[in-house]
Amino acid sequence: MTIREQIEAMEQENLSSYACLSIHSRGRDKDEPQCDIRPVFQRDRDRILHSKSFRRLKNKTQVFLTPMGDHYRTRMSHTLEVSQNARTIAKALRMNEDLVEAIALGHDLGHTPFGHAGEFILDQIYEGGFKHNEQSVRIVEKLEKDGEGLNLTWEVRDGILNHQTKTVPHTLEGKIVRLSDKIAYVNSDIDDAIRAQILREEDIPLELRRTLGMDTRTRLDHLIHDIISNSMGKDDIIMSKETSEALRDLRLFMFENVYKNPVAKGEEVKAKAMLEQMYYFYMDHIEQLPDKLLAMLEEGEDRGRVVCDYISGMTDQYAITKFKENFMPEAWQVDGY
Repeated sequence: MTIREQIEAMEQENLSSYACLSIHSRGRDKDEPQCDIRPVFQRDRDRILHSKSFRRLKNKTQVFLTPMGDHYRTRMSHTLEVSQNARTIAKALRMNEDLVEAIALGHDLGHTPFGHAGEFILDQIYEGGFKHNEQSVRIVEKLEKDGEGLNLTWEVRDGILNHQTKTVPHTLEGKIVRLSDKIAYVNSDIDDAIRAQILREEDIPLELRRTLGMDTRTRLDHLIHDIISNSMGKDDIIMSKETSEALRDLRLFMFENVYKNPVAKGEEVKAKAMLEQMYYFYMDHIEQLPDKLLAMLEEGEDRGRVVCDYISGMTDQYAITKFKENFMPEAWQVDGY
């Protein structure tokens, strides 16, 4: 018996009857030999962790564009916080931690530079539309490894695709990540907003703080415990009604006071303008795209979609660099000019 088979046997013995076992995966689009050490979901986790798109997350905006300080979240740190929350919940409920971690690490791979501002503008100007969850799946299926993709299991791709509020994953592990994403970004965004001095803890409505907790640490603790206690022994991942409604109201409060705040988002109009100009520039100068993307055009891919692939894959700094190259005279690009 291989090490992988021993691990799979332990899953059958120890995990909840509601967990998604590695041996029950629907499999991959392309058949491949099994690893002798790692079950399929652990292998998927490793593939995501070692991908280029994952590494680029460290230089992509979460909420605050080019913040003054090293302690603000990036898309990478947000992803790691989602993963940690999700694994804590999964362990307590005896769900498949490897599947949860793979989904969590891959859920935001398709995010654009400059956060949701970049996603918004590409969705506006590309006639086919742009959604970061769909782009995340496109990355793991087609764009990574020079067009080969990562060949992930169906369950991981389903969890990545359906991690947003309006969609529902088919596994409980996917549902864990979906909720973990919400509780991670709401609480970390409060923390960053306080750091940026655009929000005080006391500004959060007292009723919400009494329900969820009086600071970030206690809110996270409350939310995670609430999910675990209300999901234990059930074929679903849920919160209590009181906590769910309070989290919804806290998200609405954040939209009004942080996500639309001119201090936090005032620079976004510039970021949107940059990406819009770059989109039309590359549509007119398609030959400047990397060879691997040009090859996709020759295979029949839509021109606008491939330009979105290129722009959405950029880090914040790389997008700024390409904008300077394409739109600023060379002499002006010298520091101190």
